Amino acid sequence: MSDLYNFTVTLSDESQISLGEFRGKKILLVNSASYCGFTSQYIDLQQLYQNYQDKIVIIAFPCNQFASQEPDGDSEISAFCQANFDVTFPISQKIKVNGDQASPLFKYVVEQLPGVMGVKYIKWNFTKFLFDEQGAAVKRFAPTTNPKQIAKYL
Repeated sequence: MSDLYNFTVTLSDESQISLGEFRGKKILLVNSASYCGFTSQYIDLQQLYQNYQDKIVIIAFPCNQFASQEPDGDSEISAFCQANFDVTFPISQKIKVNGDQASPLFKYVVEQLPGVMGVKYIKWNFTKFLFDEQGAAVKRFAPTTNPKQIAKYL
């Protein structure tokens, strides 16, 4: 696939959304984990989503590939995010973001937005990927980037 809008995401409740539904909005994709030092970024991601939901959609992609910091099942992850951080943006089913079994979406994402020195993999939880209103790659943000800093790109 060569177009972001061709991808479909299966959410934690097993429903599916097409990224094509978000044509005309910026899209921020975040690989996430519930037991990571960056997990509190859910607070600022939710604030960003609330403040700019007419301009952006945020989708969290739980992943257990980094120090096994996302061991729970899909419904537990979603409940954790809602109970602890009042998350209202979509949360996908748990996926892999690196390696042969990586989600096709994330294989595409790292091709479009490689990391430092052109690496085409993700180094840690809460790496963030921003796409514009036409689905074009804008910027990759490191796990250490506070979501508040992304507002200037909206």
